[in-house]
Amino acid sequence: MRYCESPLSYRRRQTREVIVGDPAKGGVIIGGDHPVVMQSMLTCDTMNTAECVKQTLDLVAVGCQIVRITAPTVNDAANLKNIVAELRRRDCWVPIVADIHFKPEAAMEAARWVEMVRVNPGNYADSKKFATKEYTDDQYGEELERIEERFTPLVQRCKELGRALRIGANHGSLSDRILNRYGDSPMGMVESALEFARIARQHDFHNFKFSLKSSNPKVMIECYRLLAAKLAALGPDWNYPIHLGVTEAGEGEDGRIKSAIGIGSLLCDGLGDTIRVSLTEDSPNEIPVCRDLIEQVPVLTVEAFKRSSVEASFTDAAGAASTLQPFNPSTDWPFDPFTFTRRPTPEIELAPDVKCGGEQTVRVVVTRATFDQVAPRIRPRDDVKPEAVYEDLNVFEVDPLADFAVNCETQLVTVKDGVSLPAIAAFRLLVAKLKRLGLNNPILLKDCLDFETTPLEPKIALLRASVVIGSLLADGIGDAILIRGEPGAGQSLRLAYNILQAAGCRSFKTDYVACPSCGRTLFNLQTVTARIKSRTEHLKGVKIAIMGCIVNGPGEMADADFGYVGGAPGKINLYVGRKPVKFNIPEAEAVDRLVDLIKEHGKWAEPEMEPAGLAS
Repeated sequence: MRYCESPLSYRRRQTREVIVGDPAKGGVIIGGDHPVVMQSMLTCDTMNTAECVKQTLDLVAVGCQIVRITAPTVNDAANLKNIVAELRRRDCWVPIVADIHFKPEAAMEAARWVEMVRVNPGNYADSKKFATKEYTDDQYGEELERIEERFTPLVQRCKELGRALRIGANHGSLSDRILNRYGDSPMGMVESALEFARIARQHDFHNFKFSLKSSNPKVMIECYRLLAAKLAALGPDWNYPIHLGVTEAGEGEDGRIKSAIGIGSLLCDGLGDTIRVSLTEDSPNEIPVCRDLIEQVPVLTVEAFKRSSVEASFTDAAGAASTLQPFNPSTDWPFDPFTFTRRPTPEIELAPDVKCGGEQTVRVVVTRATFDQVAPRIRPRDDVKPEAVYEDLNVFEVDPLADFAVNCETQLVTVKDGVSLPAIAAFRLLVAKLKRLGLNNPILLKDCLDFETTPLEPKIALLRASVVIGSLLADGIGDAILIRGEPGAGQSLRLAYNILQAAGCRSFKTDYVACPSCGRTLFNLQTVTARIKSRTEHLKGVKIAIMGCIVNGPGEMADADFGYVGGAPGKINLYVGRKPVKFNIPEAEAVDRLVDLIKEHGKWAEPEMEPAGLAS
């Protein structure tokens, strides 16, 4: 199976068109040859019509093309009529999506008033108790019949009214049935969505798109790759559009880096027809990040017309220029796209007392100029520090478009500056050629290959570095990284570590999984997240999930150490992993109780009182 035509060059995945609303009146067409669509979500109570209208208008003002509103109850769904009517009265025709989880009857009501309904297969017709049960084939079939009975009325209503559907599975809300049959896996995510798609197709309904979201960028990437491959294998008429997003990405740099790794890498492989950047910030902040990410794709990819020259650069296994052999997807693919596996390499000495490759962590390399600026501020116990200087390395610089030979497998290699390829394609091509030569040399990744051009804006430098380095790390490629697109010395060093943390390669600080807020949220996520961070951000290697409600809470917290989840208005439940351990804690006490819980489990350390270093 292949999820894209080639890992070495860009071609957008061709999909059918999904129509959301009336394009003549401000609706949108997703897929086909249409540009990638940007969307976001309201954060207020759906019963507050005036605030919903205000937030929608604020989003449209910054370029949002689809607005999603939660509808947790039938009453909320019914109030969508008033929200939509007031928006249309104000000549705002942006398509509205109703976000549905547990109540099919709310979906049926919402479909009367909005242009699209989003359903989460794991919540829509399934129970989720994290129970272990073995299903016989007959029992599994009975469950599918029950799901079809619950979902079919919505499909028929959407077909009758000309609505669209988003079949949106979340990693945190897979049903017990899916978990027991497929495990907590990308395949489980894909199959959960395909079950609902098959029901829609049985009724000749095709106006839908898919989404498979996770708070872990690597899991999210694997899920979408597998979905694209499965759809291609099912046949050309399964070419439905895809919505991309890293759910619960968080805020600030961390949220942008996680989103850039997950969304940006897939866009650069030609996947994705609509996107949302889920930030724990005011929703209008999400749209500029969406726009900036979309605009980086042409810069970071090899266009289709260059494909033949890239793939024709392959030579025979000995590297001889006399026998050109074309790129063979079955043997030359440079990584396993569906299961993350770090590329095996020998362990080598990178710098005095610093090794890379093998089982070593991915190392951070800086230029001499950066080292000279940051070295005076580095303290002995700092985690954020240079581990090698680029100019001092014994590194073999390669033009992967040309023939080359490497004397031994313990030679560190990288792509030379000035190569006429974008960085992602260049490093994948390097790995593919090393593979053909039978070599597993450690690789130093660079975020850019033409760093002496005009300095980038910091926000663009952050996104480009995150897409390039994060994409390759998600491929399992890379033993050390070098960031040069960000001109600030301290900023580039911190960015390198933040990318490694977001990609799951290193843990040098507290990791937060924080949802972006919506009408289901039971507390102010921005305020509470800031409060929790002020108490816990010094904890190295601890992962804390901050969830506004229970919809995705336990599942998305599966790999978190501790969870802070809204259980009822003014009440918080605390989790260890996905297990609830303390219930109905008054919100005023909840952060203190979270700290107590961390202490009980031996994960607490008192913050150092000395001045902060580069990690702050």
